[in-house]
Amino acid sequence: MRTDLLGLTADSLAALTNRGLVKRAGKEAAPELRTDDDGTVHGSFPDGVTASLPPGGLDVARCTCGAAGVCRHVIGVILAYQRLPAEASPEPLPWSPGQVTDDELTARIGARLMAAARRTERTGFTARVRRATPADPVPQVELATATVRFLVPGDLGFVHTDTVAGSRDDVIALAVWAFRVADELHPGVLEVRVDVGGEAEAGTGSGIERALGLAGTVLREGAVNLGQGLDATIADVRRHLDAAGLRWPLLAVGDLADQLASYRDRSAHYRPELLAGHIAELHARHRAVTRPDATLRSSVLGTAEAAETPLRRARLESLGCRIRGLGDQRIAEVYLAHSDSAMVLVLRRQWDGDDDGPALAQRRIASSTLAALSTGNLVTESAVRSASRTVRLATGRISKTTVSPSRGDWNDLPQSLRVTDFAALNRELDALPLRPIRPRVEAELVRAITIAGVQSLTYAPGDQRLDAVITDPLGNTATIRATHTGAAPGRLDSLATALADEDLRFVSGVVSRSAGGIVIEPLALAANGQVIVPDLQPPGGSHRLTLTEAAHPDPLTTALIDTRSLLAEATHHGLSHLPPTYDTRLTTAAHHLTTLGLHRIAHAVTTFATTRTHNSDETTEQTWIDAYLRLDVALDLN
Repeated sequence: MRTDLLGLTADSLAALTNRGLVKRAGKEAAPELRTDDDGTVHGSFPDGVTASLPPGGLDVARCTCGAAGVCRHVIGVILAYQRLPAEASPEPLPWSPGQVTDDELTARIGARLMAAARRTERTGFTARVRRATPADPVPQVELATATVRFLVPGDLGFVHTDTVAGSRDDVIALAVWAFRVADELHPGVLEVRVDVGGEAEAGTGSGIERALGLAGTVLREGAVNLGQGLDATIADVRRHLDAAGLRWPLLAVGDLADQLASYRDRSAHYRPELLAGHIAELHARHRAVTRPDATLRSSVLGTAEAAETPLRRARLESLGCRIRGLGDQRIAEVYLAHSDSAMVLVLRRQWDGDDDGPALAQRRIASSTLAALSTGNLVTESAVRSASRTVRLATGRISKTTVSPSRGDWNDLPQSLRVTDFAALNRELDALPLRPIRPRVEAELVRAITIAGVQSLTYAPGDQRLDAVITDPLGNTATIRATHTGAAPGRLDSLATALADEDLRFVSGVVSRSAGGIVIEPLALAANGQVIVPDLQPPGGSHRLTLTEAAHPDPLTTALIDTRSLLAEATHHGLSHLPPTYDTRLTTAAHHLTTLGLHRIAHAVTTFATTRTHNSDETTEQTWIDAYLRLDVALDLN
């Protein structure tokens, strides 16, 4: 009896091939079956075609029809075998992929890929393990570069990954090892994040020391006093980080360089707080992996990340679009849910000019339009995912991309991308690592949120901001918050209209917290069997809103923001070029923080002010880092 073939569900077969092929196979005339002593199943079809399935997975299947890869006849043989009268068999024992031996892994992926997996293990990597449940009987592991699903218990021939077949089969070994760690440390836990391998090393350096040197130069001299002479140093640092596979510091240095270039170009994209944040982030990542209780390097430095990962045939469901204006440029970001890997990817396009969202909606992207991509389902064989979870459609294979309208039925998304309980979402946000040392991935907090009702809808004219208080099915509340921008003139009107619709089911957006409550920055809404993207809608609407006064930040938040801005001036002017009044302003800010009870942050600011006049440049830089990180983290947690 071929238990592997009997264990394949329609969803498993669709994952290994595609859903259309499974449907076609189901319509074929049933083949005549026979089984060899070694377990090979043969199927003879009425038209003379024969297909054979030896043990070992679909890759070893053969068919006389001449099709490349797995064909409908092979699937037809599996479906016919599953319809045979069931033989009596014992109840299957609980199984974990962690039970797979290294010898079995080597036989499946080969010695070369096993060696590659061992190198990754020595460096260390982080994985999210999801055990099988009655609702989802397929155990899976979410890695940085791929999601691995074990479709048939105990059979590595039926393992599915979302990468191109053969390109990253070493991830199968990484997934097995992740399950071993989960089985040992967290037995019975249905979903858990584990660190595998990579002994955390303290005091041996981080590998980003060159980047810290660059950050120190920027901090001492400031954006105002740095010209293009630093470009060669930046390029050298980026080459070094790229060669070492330090993905997150590499992205931080790239953003730092963009801020310096934006200042030179007098671009609206330049903000001292962003420049200061990138400098502080590099130091935070260095400290996290070199302190006595060091964090696993792979999760902080991105050493387990592939620069790019080509995806096999992928189905991506749009969760909307954001239009941003930066000076005379417009940037569109389409958010695409990839269910196989339980993550949201970002497709980004940029155009020169001042066109707004409604005009950009008809711009062509690949074989479709921005509007269609933002409200549709994308099926593609040309998608390439980056380490930061941006996605591009590889040139030359655009013809293999199709787009169909979405009905906004986001209940089918993976549970980790859906929100039905704001209290549970709060706990999820609590468990996140601090932002300066988190993986640098796009759209990590984009979710599809179930809306049970809209309690209130208000508009603050002074801030040009719309706030809607919504409830989840359990009665918990959150706030949808959107602000007007010239790049998306219909955002607020269309959002207000959609929120008044009685058939509104979902909102997608970026979730965060403010003053202890959940806040959602909306991207799209699902109502009446369609997806509405506010940023692509024209202005105009008749929905009447309740006016309210602009909300003023509480005194604590205001003090934190003002002090962070004061510290960010150091990266703008440079520590060596600050005005004479700067120290007095620091002292005043520290006193105000003390009055509000923020004693540790106040002490860090005071220490920075003291070292500016009594210590070396290096000590001054470190105390600035201490103070800025404390302020940045406090604002994130507020």
